[in-house]
Amino acid sequence: MQASSSSSSSDESITGINVTPLVDVVLVLLVVLMVTATYLASRSIPVDLPSGKTGEATTAPLTVSLTKAGNLYVDGVPATETDLRQKLISARRGDPELRAVIAADGAVPHRRVIAIIDLLRQEHVERFAINVDADDLKKP
Repeated sequence: MQASSSSSSSDESITGINVTPLVDVVLVLLVVLMVTATYLASRSIPVDLPSGKTGEATTAPLTVSLTKAGNLYVDGVPATETDLRQKLISARRGDPELRAVIAADGAVPHRRVIAIIDLLRQEHVERFAINVDADDLKKP
């Protein structure tokens, strides 16, 4: 009797598929892709950052880059100040405590960086950081 019971259960077909492991893998891959894309976008813009001895590592959902030639990039995409303002307005709807990182080339005039800071503050982005060269942040 035991043998017939086990043989009948092995002959039954699988009627459902458990998709939980597949969803877990896809979500992990999505997170890895998002983190990598943000890192690569911020590193792909040619910016010679000034050095800083007291800087600290930080992450922010919005990256504003200013190149030596005066080009403005928002999250790695070329933009104008109007585009930046629109991006800030839409991003603040989803996150009222929006943070930004400004990566300005050392040769960019100070007034240009101040103009970007003013634009951020006009759009109520009070939490921002100035990016510096990471090589200078190593402890002796």
